[in-house]
Amino acid sequence: MTIGDAVFAWLGAGALLAAVLPRVVAGRPLSLPLVFLGGGIGVYLLPLPLPVIDPVDDRLMAEHITEICVIIALMGAGLALNRPVGWRRWAATWRLLGVTMPLTVALTALTAWWLLDWPPAAALLLAAVLAPTDPVLASEVRVGEPSEDEHDEDDVRFSLTSEAGLNDGLAFPLTYAAVALVAAAGGGWSADWVGGWALKDLVFKSGIGLLSGWLIGRLLGWLFFQTRSKALRLSEHREGFVALAATFLAYGVTELLHGYGFLAVFVTACSIRAEERAHGFHNVLHDFVEQVERLFTAVLLFLVGGFIALGGLDSLTWQGMVAGLLLLFVIRPLSGWVGLLGSRMRPSERWVTAVYGIRGIGSLYYLAYALGQHRFPVPARELWAVVTFTVLASVVLHGVTAGPVVKRLDRLRGTPPPSP
Repeated sequence: MTIGDAVFAWLGAGALLAAVLPRVVAGRPLSLPLVFLGGGIGVYLLPLPLPVIDPVDDRLMAEHITEICVIIALMGAGLALNRPVGWRRWAATWRLLGVTMPLTVALTALTAWWLLDWPPAAALLLAAVLAPTDPVLASEVRVGEPSEDEHDEDDVRFSLTSEAGLNDGLAFPLTYAAVALVAAAGGGWSADWVGGWALKDLVFKSGIGLLSGWLIGRLLGWLFFQTRSKALRLSEHREGFVALAATFLAYGVTELLHGYGFLAVFVTACSIRAEERAHGFHNVLHDFVEQVERLFTAVLLFLVGGFIALGGLDSLTWQGMVAGLLLLFVIRPLSGWVGLLGSRMRPSERWVTAVYGIRGIGSLYYLAYALGQHRFPVPARELWAVVTFTVLASVVLHGVTAGPVVKRLDRLRGTPPPSP
């Protein structure tokens, strides 16, 4: 038996499990990501001829695999949202982005600087890569399939899904800030980089991402639903793979324009929904993206489990472990609660939204990307160990509790949960 034979066998088994498990684990103290993460650990502990998983040595491969998974997930999140974009309709989202995210980053960076004794640039990098949330890894806390009713989504699921769709893109300026700081000051501190970073990496690239995503979404929405040519009106043909075309087009064009492709993909999806909200083609696009996303997520988490089994956490110190747990148990919940003060959410909904900011694939991507931009004054394996441990702890914590907690929340509201 060769390594290739084993890989094909596990890919086939994984694809079948990815199709079956969501309905098996729905509502239970278990999740699909947790199953595949545990499966990766278990399989890689066996004496089998499997490929070595090492994102430190294979940084570029880790970057691109996670990159594809994230942009597909962003398209799926944007297509699933029913509420039109607006200041009041998305009020909780703006609070989570404008208050919770910066507060989480600041407290995480201070924790890494104080507890881990890391230089400012490395502390900021850790905070930046752990900034984006990822409800893809906890399906119970994200919205269901698209529908024409904009009131069909509860505030918790909507807020967590829309937050993740936008903060996956907004984490890029923070990552660039860490890169700019280490380039300017190495292991020390300097403010010389702030002006250039704010103008280029924060304002210009974010603006390009928003504008590019909106224009491409409007163009594709017109092509899908409005054009007079039946051959070009793709909504008449119900081909789901068009969602991948939209994803890669928005991402590629925006990156060529030096904007944030993650932001553009999510905005493109929201713009396509805005063009025609009641058409069944949205369900076709969303279902196809969700299936591809589920496959990528299953494979990636299996590989993360393999990395852990092969010693990925060997460089983890007790301080790094405490820092990750503080983020999950203290920093994110308190920051989320503060950000949602004054919102229309009930206290129970506010706590669930604050607590379930799961960390996942986006964090792995940003770390791989940043380490390819500049050398940081902390060993790469230690950075990977802390981030991987945080993702592991998040998948376990949220995977075990999300189903029962959100199910109870639905009962308290008197609303049926969305079908798995």
